[in-house]
Amino acid sequence: MSGRNIRQVDGLLMNIHDPSSGPVLPKDGERNVLITSALPYVNNVPHLGNIIGSTLSADVFARYSRTLNVPTLYICGTDEYGTATETKALEEGVSPLELCTKFHKLHTEIYEWFELSFDKWGRTSTPEHTKITQDVYLDLHKNGFFKLETSDQTYCEDDNLFLADRFVEGTCPQCKYDDARGDQCDKCGLTYSSPTELINPRCKRNKNHKVSVRPSTHACMRLDLLQPKLEEWMQKARVKAKWGSNAVITDKGEIVEPRMLGDGLRPSAVTRDLKWGVEVPKTGDVEEDKAMEGKVIYVWFDAPIGYPSITATYTDEWEKWWKNPDNVELYQFMGKDNVYFHTVLFPSMLIGTAQPWTMLHNISSTQYLNYEDTKFSKSRNIGVFGNNARETGQPPSVWRYYLLSQRPENSDSSFLWSNFIAANNNELLANLGNFVNRVIKFVNAKYDSVVPGPEGFAGGDAVPQSDTTTTAAQLDTDFFNDINARLAEYRASMDDTKLRNGLATAMSLSARGNQYLQDNSLDNALLANQPERCAQVLLNAINLIYLLSVVFHPFMPTTSEGILRQLNAPARSLPEKFSIDILPGHKLGKAEYLFKKIENLNGAQEKAWQKQFGGDSVVAEKVTPAGPDGHPEGGKVPHAKDIVVDKKAAHLAKQAEIAKIKRAAAKEAEKNKSPEEKELESKVEQQGKLVALIKKGVQEGNADEELAKAKELKAELADLRKKLKEASLSK
Repeated sequence: MSGRNIRQVDGLLMNIHDPSSGPVLPKDGERNVLITSALPYVNNVPHLGNIIGSTLSADVFARYSRTLNVPTLYICGTDEYGTATETKALEEGVSPLELCTKFHKLHTEIYEWFELSFDKWGRTSTPEHTKITQDVYLDLHKNGFFKLETSDQTYCEDDNLFLADRFVEGTCPQCKYDDARGDQCDKCGLTYSSPTELINPRCKRNKNHKVSVRPSTHACMRLDLLQPKLEEWMQKARVKAKWGSNAVITDKGEIVEPRMLGDGLRPSAVTRDLKWGVEVPKTGDVEEDKAMEGKVIYVWFDAPIGYPSITATYTDEWEKWWKNPDNVELYQFMGKDNVYFHTVLFPSMLIGTAQPWTMLHNISSTQYLNYEDTKFSKSRNIGVFGNNARETGQPPSVWRYYLLSQRPENSDSSFLWSNFIAANNNELLANLGNFVNRVIKFVNAKYDSVVPGPEGFAGGDAVPQSDTTTTAAQLDTDFFNDINARLAEYRASMDDTKLRNGLATAMSLSARGNQYLQDNSLDNALLANQPERCAQVLLNAINLIYLLSVVFHPFMPTTSEGILRQLNAPARSLPEKFSIDILPGHKLGKAEYLFKKIENLNGAQEKAWQKQFGGDSVVAEKVTPAGPDGHPEGGKVPHAKDIVVDKKAAHLAKQAEIAKIKRAAAKEAEKNKSPEEKELESKVEQQGKLVALIKKGVQEGNADEELAKAKELKAELADLRKKLKEASLSK
């Protein structure tokens, strides 16, 4: 669309990378941002907690960095090796690679729907990954950071493979609980250093399989030797990037980790007895190579190497990102259960190679997102998983907004359907959607879509007036000051990866726009009586909408595109201060609705979604105590078996509920009856009692004659009701 009149100044617009021009590469002498999210494990369908914990959060920060015109690379992919994949493939009768390819496609579709902007979405089962992983292993070996240890392990004789802890169960040696897991007893809480401590250990995949104990030798990384260098790096990194405390590191930078046992980090085995994984490379030590023959590298050793290896599938110049510590800042996003691997294990690996790796600059971890008052469970169909979100018919922008507004940054949070609906209707629709639509429609209707204002106005920073003696000048001064203060808060929150507060601040910018229109009484009267003031208010509002298009871009990119389409403007970069950049004479596009209301009469929609995604464990109406405003999600989610134990009792309860509904309906109908109808009903009732008394011999009379009178009265009542109904329908 032509007719644009936008201020021409360097840096105003967002630099949008064209993939056909080659890969994104860092620029010397500039700030460059490298972003990763924890690689999702390939054979799990990601649920909303997984998505908000890593991939979606990283996407928001990547998009934010791009609004600053900072060279930014966002890398992720599926983590494909390990015991779980090999066992799952065995169960499904396919090769591990076939299984991974199937699930990689599923993950890809989910993240595309959620509009994640990976520069490269890859996988770990590649030649590049094998080479870089083996190179890291060999560098660590060359520098003396490995030793061999032999220990007894459980072995499945039928499948011919060693069993990881998670695939072993048996009898607890302490409390004799028969379903203890390979690493812990859920009944008494006893933990085991090895599943061999269980009495009668058995294969969890098939209890009929024979399990034995065999010795196995593994290469252990000397974290104990690397700890001094790790702590030296960590103390510098956490101060430079202002790390907060997390699941592994205290405010003082001390490592608090169960694996340490109070004596510091211990050697950790980084090889496994599997077929599916990166083969342990030959080191040249004949005895050691023989001991490691047929073994693969532990998945948690190779998984973080997936970040550089996936980058290597994106560009041959991957080392410009990953071996460039002076010019590149590495931001990593994950759930709290992955913090150890990214602050202790992975950095130790990189330090031990003595190569100039780009090290962690800032880690952004989250707590857990729960589904109501329980955990997501794929096996029990509890909760919304990535491939289910679209089934609700709600667009990705609404999902992104709600998840990010609930991002569990400091404590666990819960997904509640009532809040999901309220977020759309009361926040997105009533705040952001209302502001944008009101302004654009007004200019469309009253100015033929042309932005009003003084001819020849050059725009620039919105400077508060020194003379605030007039009401209009004071309103504008307060408006500009408030916008600049909130914009500064937004930038500070986003820089610190406090994405939840960043989103809340973006919404406060929109709310301030609504307040500005209200303060200035934008309507037809203002246009007729104060045309210059009306034009100034609209010019400021249009440019606030332009600012909103960029502050919301990281959170809701499609919504941002919708705003830009209505403004008929290109994507802009994030300014440091509010400025007038869309100038008078600019031609706007047509107004369109950014959001649609979710109809939820009497909570019907939320209950429907709760039942749809509650599996067989949720009975929405039975949740106690009720949540906000009587919504059921707030209480503890019960199991159906705990509620409907007695079928007869359940039937009686249902009948009682039906009777209750009928009584309520009868009461309502009674209020609407005419005097004639009530009089006839009374006569029918009295005549019926008379007939009954005569038949019982309590009262004298002819039962047949009185019964005939009762029938006549009933016919008269039926005729009256018919006439009343016809009269009601004709109104």
